[in-house]
Amino acid sequence: MLSIDWRSPAAYRFAKSIPAAGFAWEYLRRDDEYRREFQALTTSIKPDPERLEAFVQRWGLRFSDRS
Repeated sequence: MLSIDWRSPAAYRFAKSIPAAGFAWEYLRRDDEYRREFQALTTSIKPDPERLEAFVQRWGLRFSDRS
């Protein structure tokens, strides 16, 4: 259970300083359907590429290249 009062503007003050991608992630990670689909996708060590691409397209995910 959250210890913050979700009705209080002070509880969301941090949201003014996060970038758009961070705000989108805060929203997406709370979506029950996304969480179920992610859990199902990550049950295998190497997900099917087509299934992974469908997941990425459905949820609008983009990953930066890291070197």
